[in-house]
Order: sequence, then C-alpha cells, then structure tokens
Amino acid sequence: MTEVAARPYVLAGGEATVRWLGDTSTAFLATGDSTAGAFALVDERARKGEAVPLHRHVEDLEAFYVVEGQVSFFVDGASGRAVGAGSFVYVPPGVVHGFRVASETARYLILTTPHHGAFYEAITLPSGPAGERPTGSLPDGHIRKAAVEFGIEFVGPLPDTGD
Repeated sequence: MTEVAARPYVLAGGEATVRWLGDTSTAFLATGDSTAGAFALVDERARKGEAVPLHRHVEDLEAFYVVEGQVSFFVDGASGRAVGAGSFVYVPPGVVHGFRVASETARYLILTTPHHGAFYEAITLPSGPAGERPTGSLPDGHIRKAAVEFGIEFVGPLPDTGD
C-alpha cells in the first residue's frame, strides 16, 4: 500500500470552505483529503440554544476547543457542564455526548477523524453567495439517514438544564 503524503497549505481568515446547518456555520479548516487521512478540523459558530442531542459514534473521536462564548457539554452520563473560552473537551469513540450553546453566540473548534468530518459535510449545505447562510434546507430525515450511513446513533435529547 502506498501512502499519500499530505501537502502543506495555509488558509488565511475567510479562505476555508464554509457550510451551514440552520444558523450554525461550519468552516472546514482541514479534511481527510487535505491531511491525507490524518484528521479533520472544523470551526463552528452557533447561536444560543443550538444543540446536538445525545449520541455516540463507535469509530470516531471528537475533541472540542471553545474559542468564544459558553457551551454546555453532556458527556458519558454526566449532567451538563457549561464551559467558556479556553476550555477543552475530549470524547473518545463510543462515549455518549451532546452539547448546547449557552451564551448568545459561541465559536468552537472540533478536531475529529476524517470519517466524522465527512459526516459534517454530509449534513450541511454550501454557503450562499458571499458566504452567507443558504436559503434552502435539508430534506426531512436527511440527518438521520446520514447518521446511519456514518455510524452515529442518536440516544436521546439533551437534559433541560435551563441554559
């Protein structure tokens, strides 16, 4: 088997490919293709209340770094823990987790596997002209279908913590 070497690259602010899920923007800083399968890194910006329900993915790890705002993380059965800028959360493969944006806005980086990075691409829409939120939406059931394809199991809603 021949390994393909990743080519070095530099992305200046605003050069990453941006995709959207509702009001959440996802900038793809690194993908499996750009890192020769080493990792994926996305930069997400979301509004208060945006959330990912409790779920697990057996094959893929995720690590979160909060850049701005406050995000409540629910990991491995623990009640939500709101953390702010500079906080780091690591979720090994198979661990149930979810999160909710607790501040008016938040920005966080997600380091994950190329496989899970491809899931993010599959559940988002391309930006409209000039990078803004597109006017369309995903078809009903699209996220659940992609979750099955990428080995993600939704296990329930996030607890209501009054964030």
